[in-house]
Amino acid sequence: MKRGMVFAALALISCGYTGEQKVYSGLDLLVRDHFEPLAGKRIGLITNHTAVTRDGRHAADLFAQAGNLQLVALFGPEHGVRGTLEAGALLDHEKDPRTGVPVHSLYGQHNKPTLEMLKDVDVLVFDIQDVGARFYTYISTLFYGLEAAAEKSIPFVVLDRPNPVGGEIVEGPILDLAYRSFVGIHELPIRHGLTVGELAGLFNGEGWLAGGVKADLHVIRMENWQRSLFYTGTGLPWIKPSPNMTDPHTALLYPGTCLVEATNLSEGRGTTAPFRQIGAPWLDAPALCRRLNSAGIEGVTADTVTFTPVSLPGTATNNKHENRACRGVTFTVTDPGRFRAVELGLHLLAAVRDLHPDSLVIREAGMNRLGGDGRLTRALLAGEPVEELIAIARAEENGFIARRLPYLLY
Repeated sequence: MKRGMVFAALALISCGYTGEQKVYSGLDLLVRDHFEPLAGKRIGLITNHTAVTRDGRHAADLFAQAGNLQLVALFGPEHGVRGTLEAGALLDHEKDPRTGVPVHSLYGQHNKPTLEMLKDVDVLVFDIQDVGARFYTYISTLFYGLEAAAEKSIPFVVLDRPNPVGGEIVEGPILDLAYRSFVGIHELPIRHGLTVGELAGLFNGEGWLAGGVKADLHVIRMENWQRSLFYTGTGLPWIKPSPNMTDPHTALLYPGTCLVEATNLSEGRGTTAPFRQIGAPWLDAPALCRRLNSAGIEGVTADTVTFTPVSLPGTATNNKHENRACRGVTFTVTDPGRFRAVELGLHLLAAVRDLHPDSLVIREAGMNRLGGDGRLTRALLAGEPVEELIAIARAEENGFIARRLPYLLY
């Protein structure tokens, strides 16, 4: 049977809005259809703990229990298949304790499935919840999985899930390929406004895979998701995509506050509110708070806070300013539809730079990697006003919005 015919049934899976309040993920719909699009195939599943149905059943368990296919391999991204590893921890090859299926790590020695890992795989499936920011490593895992499937000439199926920060707002800057890394896989803005299924289409359609190879890509679309929806409007359970992505509110702030990782400010790791609060022992928190609240940043408010980062095994260790009281600010998103997280991040960095020129340390290489544009880093280091930083970030947004248009599924 030709590969193109294997997935003919996928075209029957609806992505339209039916007027219901519940969003159903690609996994929900695949289970509803009794895995028929994958019947008779040996499956390799790139997944983690976020891949659950509305009622909390995990994709790996469901694939292993399905009677009409064979789950032959699991592939774990950063944090592992079951999501038990903290950021940066390496995963050894092992067997999944629940299913007994071999697990291959895609974080560390191998970021991309090898031909040996795929030797018994007929179809490679991806099901992981992303958070909508370029520097979140799960979309790099998506990229390399798609590339590996193209090189082995096997179908690649994405079980789509919502972008937690919505599908309408796009925030630059676009990644300069000079700074390409596992936290910046290709020419995306920091906030891309795409689902993982749409990202796969972009990666594939723009010829970004190595050698220009094209994958036999299929996306099982969601039902009832709209671009204007944020995660709290989907009715889906929130499962922390990574140990420090504690809730949907954190995901809204993350595209901006993650930039703090390239400085000597604490981004709140080692506390109960990572990426929702930032600080340092030397920070003038009241002055920073006043400056941010008077800057006209829409959809967010800032308040002063004091916190002490501590070691949290399995969540965050070796944190900045560990066991030292930090004076800082905490953020509350009041209007997600108007809030631009990257602009908050730029206001924050510029304000701390101006208030504490002798205390703030900006690591140039790290800021280039996260920001993705050396012009932005140079302007920040040179003391340029925040308006110039925002202009650099916005310069290519419209170009990306046009580029992504052919790949939108909703």
